[in-house]
Amino acid sequence: MKTHVIVLLSVLLCVSCRTNQAVSRSPAPAPKAVLAVMERAADWQLANPSKHSTTDWTQAAGCAGFMALAGISGDGKYSEAMVAIGEINNWKLGRRKYSADDHAIGQTYLELYLQHRDLKMIAPLRAQFDDILAHPPVVPTLDDRGQFVGDAWSWCDALFMGPPVWMRLYAATGDARYRDFAVSNWWRASDYLYDTHEHLFFRDSNFFEKREANGRKVFWSRGNGWVLAGLVRVLQYLPQNDPARPRFETQFKQMASAALACQQPDGLWRASLLDPANYPLKETSGSAFYTYALAWGVNERLLDRAKFQPAVVLAWAALAECVQPDGKLTRVQPIGRDPKQFDETATEIYGVGAFLLAGSEVYRLALLQTAAAVRVEVRNPAGFFRQTETVSVAISTLPASPVVMDGVSSRIVPSQVVENELLFQVDLAAGETRSFLVLDGRKLSEVPSPVVKTFARFVPERMDDFAWESDRIAHRMYGPALITGEGTVSSGVDVWVKRTRNLVVNKFYQSGDYHKDHGEGLDGYSVSHNAKPTRGCGGLGIWDGKKLWVSSNFASQRVIATGPIRSVFELTYDAWDAGGRKVSEVKRMSIDANSNFTRAESTFTTAGNEPLTIGVGIAQRGRDEQTASDASAGWIAYWEPENPPNGHTACALVLPAGVREFTSDEANQLAIAEARPGRAFVYYLGAGWSKSGDFNDAPAWQQHVRRFAERLAHPLVVRVR
Repeated sequence: MKTHVIVLLSVLLCVSCRTNQAVSRSPAPAPKAVLAVMERAADWQLANPSKHSTTDWTQAAGCAGFMALAGISGDGKYSEAMVAIGEINNWKLGRRKYSADDHAIGQTYLELYLQHRDLKMIAPLRAQFDDILAHPPVVPTLDDRGQFVGDAWSWCDALFMGPPVWMRLYAATGDARYRDFAVSNWWRASDYLYDTHEHLFFRDSNFFEKREANGRKVFWSRGNGWVLAGLVRVLQYLPQNDPARPRFETQFKQMASAALACQQPDGLWRASLLDPANYPLKETSGSAFYTYALAWGVNERLLDRAKFQPAVVLAWAALAECVQPDGKLTRVQPIGRDPKQFDETATEIYGVGAFLLAGSEVYRLALLQTAAAVRVEVRNPAGFFRQTETVSVAISTLPASPVVMDGVSSRIVPSQVVENELLFQVDLAAGETRSFLVLDGRKLSEVPSPVVKTFARFVPERMDDFAWESDRIAHRMYGPALITGEGTVSSGVDVWVKRTRNLVVNKFYQSGDYHKDHGEGLDGYSVSHNAKPTRGCGGLGIWDGKKLWVSSNFASQRVIATGPIRSVFELTYDAWDAGGRKVSEVKRMSIDANSNFTRAESTFTTAGNEPLTIGVGIAQRGRDEQTASDASAGWIAYWEPENPPNGHTACALVLPAGVREFTSDEANQLAIAEARPGRAFVYYLGAGWSKSGDFNDAPAWQQHVRRFAERLAHPLVVRVR
């Protein structure tokens, strides 16, 4: 527990303070000006790094602010600095197993994970939290003195440090245990520390009986600032339809009203909320947390705009005045110092973090007043948690140069326009609806560069390969030069497995040494088996009931799109003999970020209109393999035998329109279905690896394939307002 937290802050109410009528009704600042002062303060902090441990709560608060800035700034150095801190820490938390202070840095790890989906970023954190669930804090109850025993959240600052980490871990995994821990322990602490009359939090039990010089109770500004900001950061990741949400929103509104009443005429809050006259110094860290929370409440329409926005505008102006020309944020009360007397030029990284958080929401507030936004509501109709699902919206319904903003923060969401659709990805709990705002990108002075997670290209330097990948898996198929160069004839699908979330296609081709794993993955898959050509992982042919008639290598190719969310391309196959019937094919394929599956859309041309019987195949190895399938749901999952030292490769097929039967020929397991000439035949091919960290065994892969098929069967419901 922090001994320094005497300095802590408080959130809300103060009848003796100025009323809302005294607040200036000046217009919101220009978004560009808000971003400029945020970047100036952040640049000063980067140039003058804090001397605290990089897992300390002080750093964690600073990093939270840097992540908010990284979500709106076009300069990638802020996000890069946060990744660097994670790497320095080896993605570990502080040394104290149960301490919320030592958990707080996990907020940054998890937000980075939600962008990169790199398991190393959360593996130590998740292991520690699982251990806490298995071995809860000792006796989280009150002792005879009315104090919590053990490591429970018994001081108000903990509600910023701990619960938001648990809520982000829930968002990252869909595991409700993390959400339940955050919710139950929040209310245990609240029942202990929250004054239901003043709607403020005592710092800890030592302050229950203390009084200020004016006789009022002692509620520290920054302490309550931690709590109110903690409420924001819990509500951001607590699903809209969660039964626990109304209680959190009620407490947020109560505390926001209390905070508003305590704002001073100069726009800032004093160290003591109910006795500001006895604490004359301006203080920016607590004030920044209030500004952050009140602005967020206005943006989320939880707080009345007419009542709260003037206070936000006034507070931001006062905070910005405390940033020196060189970017140093001043008037931050130091740790453990007398709140009545401290150097007015003092700064601390937690104050900068609070300032950046405040700026991010003021930026959103200002931007939405200058740029018209289209609201896109996305609903998950299924009874399961779904992650990194791609949303598609017709651009005809959206502003020009569309940019997507997260509906619960100012973060710009990675997006991509492919042909006539805007694409972005969402995470949704069962039955949840979330909103996103689509803005005219020309109104924004800058936007963050997205993490590019898909790629596709023709590779003429390797005898006309065509290769494509997501951040999870890579594939290739073979072109005409391979026939003349090596005599290899195959329209099967090759698999390149990977353990990195980085794109590897270009790197592998440049090195030429990709049949051995050098730490990122390899090409250890064989499209031919025992000299028999196979369909690899998802090639197809025409099935006559006994034999699969297959095409030669693709004859031509065309890249349609490649980018952060989706890559799309087409391969054409010249006519081949399908048991006396000539058939040609155009195969349009696409792969999405964070996906192990490629969508294949084959259109066949042949004489007549009679349907074609299609066999989509997976190469079978004939020993120690594990297969699971569900014809009614249209999927088959195949776990190859181990290939020491390269583990197991996994393949799968999903046919949304259904499977007539599963069968096999001498080289493949086949899913048999029907296609009409001239009409798109759609299926999905997928692959994974036992060494990727995603699928440790065959049941895990089978569950992933099953859930993917369920997602296709229960598409997201998208509404543009």
